[in-house]
Amino acid sequence: MSKLDPTLLEAANSEIAAPRHTRRKKLFIGLGATLLGAGLGYGIVAFVHGAHFVSTDNAYAATETAQVTPAIGGIVREVHVADTQRVRRGDVVVMLDDTDARLALEQAEAELGRAVRRVRGYVANDEALSAQIAARASEEQRAAAQVAAANADFERAQVDLQRREALAESGSVSGDELTRARNAYETTRAALAAAQAQAAQSRANRNAALGSRDANAVLIVGTTEDNNPEVALARARRDQARVNLERTIVRAPVDGVVARRVVQVGQQVQAGAALLSVVPLHELHVDANFKEGQLERVRIGQPVKLTSDLYGSAVSYHGVVAGLAGGTGSAFATIPAQNATGNWIKVVQRVPVRIRLDADELAARPLQVGLSMSATIDTRSSVN
Repeated sequence: MSKLDPTLLEAANSEIAAPRHTRRKKLFIGLGATLLGAGLGYGIVAFVHGAHFVSTDNAYAATETAQVTPAIGGIVREVHVADTQRVRRGDVVVMLDDTDARLALEQAEAELGRAVRRVRGYVANDEALSAQIAARASEEQRAAAQVAAANADFERAQVDLQRREALAESGSVSGDELTRARNAYETTRAALAAAQAQAAQSRANRNAALGSRDANAVLIVGTTEDNNPEVALARARRDQARVNLERTIVRAPVDGVVARRVVQVGQQVQAGAALLSVVPLHELHVDANFKEGQLERVRIGQPVKLTSDLYGSAVSYHGVVAGLAGGTGSAFATIPAQNATGNWIKVVQRVPVRIRLDADELAARPLQVGLSMSATIDTRSSVN
């Protein structure tokens, strides 16, 4: 068996390897072109998407939680709800002991009745004082007439005395008659003084009656029994006592789910103490914390697409931008950042953006407060 020529064998192998190398080269070129095209396409899509959409996964479901507090203090008699229980607005959640409130209402009602009777007394007293003034006026007129009569008697006695004193010098009048004339003069003068004093007393009595009527009139002038200030004050206290009695029944302020119930039966609570919270899940919104560099084209009213970690990306929610916070999250932190120090490192800030959810979608797929969300805002709309 003859050996093959090495030169011929190498040439044959080269002829076989040449097509294989060419195919491999074409394969790599095609793969590179594909990857380049894909990368270019992704870059174009990313550029277009980034130019019109801003997204964040730093978003959470939230709502304005209603805190249930009593308007008055008291001892808890009954608790009608538990955590996670659904309630409707107006449902009774807690009842306080109403013994003190009932007694206060009864006392206020008694005070109102007494005030009404007191005002009626003012009206009756005004009529009595008017009659008394008329009587005092009559007495004053009678006293004036008595003064006039006494004055006439006095003047007559005075004239008689003067005449007798003139005749006494000639002896025409006896001493006894002169004495009687003088006695009559003194008597009529005393009677005149008494009549004048009686007239002054009558005038004083009438003036006192007028003053009493004026003082009494101040209490009722321009008012009726219903709108008299004393009655109105007593009625207001009665109404306040009635309201306090009604407030011993604590009701749910909104529809929602009970959370953070801390009240227990027998507990002494003060006015304003937190008893429980009601979370209105039907009014949930989303607080999305976008980076400051993403907010250039964000406007109120722009559409938003959201997904929740609870349901996954298969379930989408739709909403609109309801508003932007007045500051960054760090600005309202309990301990805000102090950036005026020497060791300063710039940190990208985030601004909370409130997103209002579609009510029908929320009803179909309920959410809970604090759930993680992802939000994408379509900034192509410039609605304000």
